[in-house]
Amino acid sequence: MRWPWRRRARPAEPRIAVSGKAMELETAKEILAEVFGARPGEVEEMIQRRLEERSWAKEEDRWPATFILSD
Repeated sequence: MRWPWRRRARPAEPRIAVSGKAMELETAKEILAEVFGARPGEVEEMIQRRLEERSWAKEEDRWPATFILSD
């Protein structure tokens, strides 16, 4: 019989729950920073600007909320 306090010690492994998409995003940010020689904050700004550009393009393609018929 083995006593519980006589178990071999093993190093603790950090267990961080990270989704696959989050890991992909972080990897993409690192690649962008390396390719463009940018800091992480600058990469965040680049991504944010691009997302804003895409949202404006989508809004321009939509129909207006109201219609006014003129005579």
